[in-house]
Amino acid sequence: MNAVEALDELQRKARHDDKLREQFIKTKDAEDPLGGFCSVCRETGYELYPMDIVQAGDEFYAAMKRSTNGGGENSPVLTGEDDPYELFFAGLQEL
Repeated sequence: MNAVEALDELQRKARHDDKLREQFIKTKDAEDPLGGFCSVCRETGYELYPMDIVQAGDEFYAAMKRSTNGGGENSPVLTGEDDPYELFFAGLQEL
């Protein structure tokens, strides 16, 4: 399972488990929010580390960039790079 799939599963679980959702939301106020977030992920059984989250966003954006006009230097600038970490919290806010 890749990081994006793990985040999707965790988000589904957190949407149905108030305690888990609160644990994730509290990490936003931590000194190291991403590190705290990943710690909760690992406590829940998902081996995610900060670099996994960062890399997942970079890989997705790079794939989109390559798919436009061959991905060369002349490919159009893409606005609004998707960030799996922020999308995770956006999905929790919808409740």
